[in-house]
Amino acid sequence: MSQYSWILFDADSTLFDYQRAEVAALTRAFSQAGLSFRDDYLAAYRQVNYQIWMELERGEISREALKVERFERVFAAIGLATDTAVFSDHYLANLAQGSYLIDGAEDTIRRLIGRVGLVLITNGLAAVQRPRLAGSALAGQFEHVVISEEVGAVKPDPAIFDATFSLMGDPGRDEVLIVGDSLTSDIKGGSDYGIDTCWYNPKGEVCALDLTIRYDVREITEVVTIAGLQTKAD
Repeated sequence: MSQYSWILFDADSTLFDYQRAEVAALTRAFSQAGLSFRDDYLAAYRQVNYQIWMELERGEISREALKVERFERVFAAIGLATDTAVFSDHYLANLAQGSYLIDGAEDTIRRLIGRVGLVLITNGLAAVQRPRLAGSALAGQFEHVVISEEVGAVKPDPAIFDATFSLMGDPGRDEVLIVGDSLTSDIKGGSDYGIDTCWYNPKGEVCALDLTIRYDVREITEVVTIAGLQTKAD
């Protein structure tokens, strides 16, 4: 038996290879805009995108505004002009097709299915996350899929965890583990809510924040062992 009855998994950069999907989506969106895509454009985008998602977590920008505003900032930074609303639509449509998984993600979920309750909990956009999940090897493997846009709260806001726990039938907090790559949303959110946290930290980075991290793993497959479900048969 697992020491947890439920495991909450983040989506992007925890189970899904977001960086690979991001590059593919940007390359295609630039092409659709009649522009060539360069490596320095990717760096500019990633810097802006990180900053604007932090603003969303802090409640400083709305999700709708984020979609276009990030590209307003990117194109200003790289000195190009395009219709950023159209570019955003193309980018999101392309991103929704990027169902690439992190190495070990499919195996991890397969080993956990039927042995512990599984929930996908993400701050990503519903129009991107649902098609990506449906087109992946993980489709249909989660008891619940919780998307911040649909519940009206983003990690680390406790309201998204309230909604998630309600779907799970309000288990004890000691029965739930959250696994994610983001210290500011997944780990802070889980820690503040009083549940165990597992930081997916493939690069072995040092946490500079004052957070309670129960587990720090390099491989996503380590979650199976943490859950107490590793067996010789596996």
